[in-house]
Amino acid sequence: MIIVTGATGKLGRRTVECLLRRVPADRVGVSVRDPRKAQGLADRGVRVRQGSFDDPASLVHAFEGAEQLLLVSLDRTGQECVSGHRAAIDAAVKAGVRRILYTSQMGAAHDSRFQACRDHAETEDLLRATGLPWTALRNGFYAASAVQFLEAARHTGDIALPADGPVAWTGHDDLAEATALILAEEARFEGPTPPLTGPAALDFDTVAEIASQVTGRSFTRTVVPDDAFREQVLAHGVPTPIADLMLSIFAAARIGEFASVDSTLAELIGRKPATFRTQLERAWAE
Repeated sequence: MIIVTGATGKLGRRTVECLLRRVPADRVGVSVRDPRKAQGLADRGVRVRQGSFDDPASLVHAFEGAEQLLLVSLDRTGQECVSGHRAAIDAAVKAGVRRILYTSQMGAAHDSRFQACRDHAETEDLLRATGLPWTALRNGFYAASAVQFLEAARHTGDIALPADGPVAWTGHDDLAEATALILAEEARFEGPTPPLTGPAALDFDTVAEIASQVTGRSFTRTVVPDDAFREQVLAHGVPTPIADLMLSIFAAARIGEFASVDSTLAELIGRKPATFRTQLERAWAE
């Protein structure tokens, strides 16, 4: 039995779909906050149980009988994030899970400029302390984040963002396929994987060129001072912690935390991962 948390989210949903192409549905289970959103999976024979990171007892029940658990990282930051992960890891131990896979991130480190990477590093410490076999999937930075940063530019033609650095933008589809392969035991890693990245690291100057090629329109790149960017996003109603989190992505990118490009993802899925141009074309076509 393989249990996947967050199975109605972007990465979890795609991973379950890829997994169902490799193992029988009765070997797959999901832990979700709202089982109604996973009814389609239940109809296909997947075991669906309610599990909340704020209710450890529900997680123990949701993880029951799991040989492997895929812990998809929470959409939280700081101690709220790490505490939720701790609850899930403790529940996995109580439920007798034999192996835990965790969706970490490239650049995970205690001294990262990006809060989420510090959270990932703390979570990896928790996994290490269990004594169980574990794998931290050091996923490349999600390309969907870059697409979100481009939303205003899509209308104005000006990519007005803080100074950045190269980032190995990586697609959810490719990462989900690799994760399913590892869960199906077609590949195995002990501890952190190498960075699982797209084929190139790009800064927003290059992204502007790609956006121009994709649309046939001219895109410019304007560097906005950090303080001015923070004031702008706060003025649009973004909460202060999220504004600071957004800014920390650029601070981390400037010192190369997300610049590594590695062949491991391509080797796992047996092809070149999708380029950022392909992902942008898909996103803007939708």
